[in-house]
Amino acid sequence: MSDHERTSTVPAEASAEGAEVLQFPRTRESRRFRLRFWRRRKRPKRFKVRKLRVLAVFFFLGILAIVSALFGMFMAVASDLPPLEEPAHQPSVIVDARGREIGTLTGNERRIYLSETQIAPVMKHAIVAIEDRRFYTNSGVDLRGIARAAVEDVTSGGAVQGASTIPQQFVKISLAAENQRTVFQKLREAALAYHLTRKWSKERILRNYLNSIYFGNGAYGIESAARTYFAYNHDGCGGREDDPPCASVLLPHEAALLAAMVASPSAFDPTQHPVAAKRRRDLVLLRMTEQGYLTHDIYLSEKAEPLPTRDDLTFPKEDTEYPYFTSWIKQQVVDRLGGGQQGAQLAFEGGLRVKTTIDSRLQTAAQKAIDAWLPNKSGPRASLVAISNKDGAVRAMIGGDNYGVAPFNLATQGQRQPGSSFKPFVLAEALKQGISPNSTWESKKLTYTLKGGERFTVNNYDDAYAGVTTLANATAFSDNAVFVQVGKKVGTKKVSKLARRMGIRTPVSTNLAIALGGLRTGVTPLDMAHAYETFASGGKLIYGSLSPGQSKHSLPVPGPVGIERIDRLRNNKTKLVELPDGERMINKVKKRTVIKPEIANEVGQLLQGVVKKGSATRAQIPGVMIAGKTGTTENYGDAWFVGWTKEYTVAVWVGYPDEFKPMKTEFQGAPVAGGTFPAGIWKTFMESLLKYDPLPKKDGGDGTGKDLEPTPSPSGDGSGTPPPAATVAPPASTTAPPATGGGTGGTGNTTPQQTPTPQATTPPAATPPPQATPPPANPGTDPGGTTGGGGQTAPPAGGDTAAATTG
Repeated sequence: MSDHERTSTVPAEASAEGAEVLQFPRTRESRRFRLRFWRRRKRPKRFKVRKLRVLAVFFFLGILAIVSALFGMFMAVASDLPPLEEPAHQPSVIVDARGREIGTLTGNERRIYLSETQIAPVMKHAIVAIEDRRFYTNSGVDLRGIARAAVEDVTSGGAVQGASTIPQQFVKISLAAENQRTVFQKLREAALAYHLTRKWSKERILRNYLNSIYFGNGAYGIESAARTYFAYNHDGCGGREDDPPCASVLLPHEAALLAAMVASPSAFDPTQHPVAAKRRRDLVLLRMTEQGYLTHDIYLSEKAEPLPTRDDLTFPKEDTEYPYFTSWIKQQVVDRLGGGQQGAQLAFEGGLRVKTTIDSRLQTAAQKAIDAWLPNKSGPRASLVAISNKDGAVRAMIGGDNYGVAPFNLATQGQRQPGSSFKPFVLAEALKQGISPNSTWESKKLTYTLKGGERFTVNNYDDAYAGVTTLANATAFSDNAVFVQVGKKVGTKKVSKLARRMGIRTPVSTNLAIALGGLRTGVTPLDMAHAYETFASGGKLIYGSLSPGQSKHSLPVPGPVGIERIDRLRNNKTKLVELPDGERMINKVKKRTVIKPEIANEVGQLLQGVVKKGSATRAQIPGVMIAGKTGTTENYGDAWFVGWTKEYTVAVWVGYPDEFKPMKTEFQGAPVAGGTFPAGIWKTFMESLLKYDPLPKKDGGDGTGKDLEPTPSPSGDGSGTPPPAATVAPPASTTAPPATGGGTGGTGNTTPQQTPTPQATTPPAATPPPQATPPPANPGTDPGGTTGGGGQTAPPAGGDTAAATTG
């Protein structure tokens, strides 16, 4: 057989199946060829092995280089250990919108440094259990945390904070003013923490750590925190030099709460977020039990202990001219700078310049307006919030009379029933659904059967009803019977949702009573001004990039603006603070459309009727467009007027701060309704405000200026005393307005579709001396309206209203 015949070919069957088989001739030459072929095929594999070996060597050398660099850095910082026990601090200053310094941003008193023996062991156990369970055995460094932080920095494109030991956290707090969260900075902190554990005992580290951390509500250090949150529970602690420190007598559940707040003083604040705070506190107690610090029985008993309430706390002293306002922005500054311990350290002791939105001249005018109408400090008090419609900035805030005595901020924390001042949200939803202001409704006493068979009766003041009336008239005179029907028709859930979107940040219930302002938790003057501003701005919610509720905050609705910018102050020069993630601390105005402009404008036109002819005639200013709504709760426990002009929206609340106390005779023998003190304060403040352009276009000047004075009374005495109440009868109209609803401004009992007959008037009281309380109007003739308002019976137990509306 020839060589050609010996050569194998591909079988026909394989070719038919599409397969290829490579075969070689079976000769001596073919064997050599096959050997050379397979040698060529194996060479790449050897090359790959050799390449992998080279890469492994380089990888090992790289690791060795990194370890050597880390070791070198660790040794290099050994001689550069900064003074961590009492590091130098530079206070941060607060300035108003004109650049005038109004105070400093401080924590609770000054830090109180305790020794190891002055801190309760249970406090040490709590903080170790939740923050660093291996504190007593580790070297001060969490290598896994560093590696994880480095990976997150690379993958996220920004620096984030990883898990840290207590020594690392202490070093981080001490170096917080540097505001650098780079990988190198974290490695430097780890190196310092490592050397710190070799230089200091663990007890010394723990003592200084507890003396340095921030616990929220202005409490810096463990003793300040113990006094702030639990002094009420330990009589005689921390008062005088011979008294024991409050931190030395803490109970397990108290220590657990303080330890729980360290990770995020804002998120676990028991007064703001009680559910989250209790969950975190109970977790600390569980960790203490697991690690042998508590028995199971003690764990169960301590877990059942209640959290402190806001009334229990001893709030910090504010070193500013306007402590109620600065107490509101303080936590915002901390959160904006990263939150937690680092944010607090930088905010309070980082040498910053915090420019706020408060206008000192408007603030002074607001206080004088309140003092002119309410000079009696033991009587009803007032809260006022003024917001600029242009940028959502809070320009004035009155939260109380004396922060040192009563630090509770009525403007931001006083959740009171709004009464009829909540009705514009019902009105807006009705217009949104196509209900016309000229639509007719029957004003009559109503009774509804609620779930469970409970009965809810709605009536107007004195059982006075207008019969058939329009929605426009029902708005002007705040007809309760009509608005309950409107609320039921449009759906209370939709009203609740709209109010939230417009700026009401407290929980809004969905019971039928919300049509009359009967809410479960009430609202604050700040929220009411913010929500009404949405009407004033044509349906747009106005806020800012530095508003609470943006980015670093957990609130579902952004609030009004209190901070304009945050700068770092060095050698009398300022530089805008920029966070590691690139966020610049300068406010940018934002707008969000909530309702259509035509609906917002129509609401405004209808609420102008409240001022022109309804329950808020006392707020009239000749030649000035004013829209607003009064509100008065059952038994005259709360009185409101919220209104706006083109430039500003202002909310005024009047009542007793510490309790729900009826104000049936405080208006010179007459009841206090929304059209009395609140409308009068609003007008006096607004007249002063409209006299000048409040802010220059550019920041500059010393911020000083002539204080605004309340508008003199018509008598010309120049005392700033509010004008005497009017004594003329309401003007007649072709269609009689209903004597209902507003509680402030009814025209008496009239027959629908008839021209009302003016009631007989009683001679007015004599003009009071300067600073006296304004005299009352005759209840039957006062166009401001102290009577004649709508009311409702309180709903059955389990209803949403604690105090129902009367106007």
